[in-house]
Amino acid sequence: MNKTHIFGAALAFALAASGAMADGCAHSKWGADDTIGSANLVSPERTMAATKLVKQGKSLPLGITIGTDTPAFPPRSLNLQVVQPNQQGGLKLSGFGYEGNYNDDILQTWIGIGSQLDGLGHLGEDGMYYNCLDEKEISQITGLTKLGTHDVPPLVGRGVVLDMAAQAGVEVMQAGQSFGEPEIKAAAKAQGVTLGEGDIILFYTGWTDGMFKSDPAAWGAAEPGLTNAGAVYLASLNPMAVGADTWGLDAIPPAKGDKVFYGHVTLLKDNGIYILETMNVGPLVREGVSEFMFVLGQARIQGSVQAMINPVALY
Repeated sequence: MNKTHIFGAALAFALAASGAMADGCAHSKWGADDTIGSANLVSPERTMAATKLVKQGKSLPLGITIGTDTPAFPPRSLNLQVVQPNQQGGLKLSGFGYEGNYNDDILQTWIGIGSQLDGLGHLGEDGMYYNCLDEKEISQITGLTKLGTHDVPPLVGRGVVLDMAAQAGVEVMQAGQSFGEPEIKAAAKAQGVTLGEGDIILFYTGWTDGMFKSDPAAWGAAEPGLTNAGAVYLASLNPMAVGADTWGLDAIPPAKGDKVFYGHVTLLKDNGIYILETMNVGPLVREGVSEFMFVLGQARIQGSVQAMINPVALY
């Protein structure tokens, strides 16, 4: 299944959605005016508790390096240009008081490429987004009027990584191979960890470590991941965020009977829980680290739906 097919399936699903969501919409447990969802779980107490997980003094970037050839959900792309303004023909910037020279860069890109934070205005259903916000109200071409990722405070808390590849008995899970509540519970039990409110729960499938460099086209065309029911189970735990080492968290192609990317709807729209994609958790798994301090401070672009990110794991 290639990226075009996936995009077509997702689009068909979106166009097929129907119903009077506004009439039956349930407001957030954080109130009818809330726009940050599970970021309300950030607290001094949880931050202080997370610092106790730093036992070796090590840090790990959870973001991957991206470029113009990084596969992305179509039609997303990235283009970077490095320029030397007013320095054509070897001219120097004598106005500095010395013969100066400098490089600058111009980035033309879709934001949803590589390691990213999915904001609460990313995926909805029947024209509605988190906390009963209507697309006609918030979705402007110049940026979201509500739910923009610029409003998300620093996400700091206890990070947990679950080795779903080991739970499945493989090094790299296959495209479309899925996991839900039973598998998540089994992986947590095997690692001796619990999942709780305010956690940042990340899954290791081996997909990026095993496929990103060797077969980038296949990496970006499908993925192992979460079932629709698995997303409902995770939402019941009240985490701060859920993510994986895959580009879209949900299994693609989806498990039999599942809807395409419906885990996104469950987490983002229905529960205000952030999604973290393409997380570099392989090194943590190889070091046997199951718990760590998670810290994310994303770029604050007004009205952005998503954010390119490089969270840090401290352990």
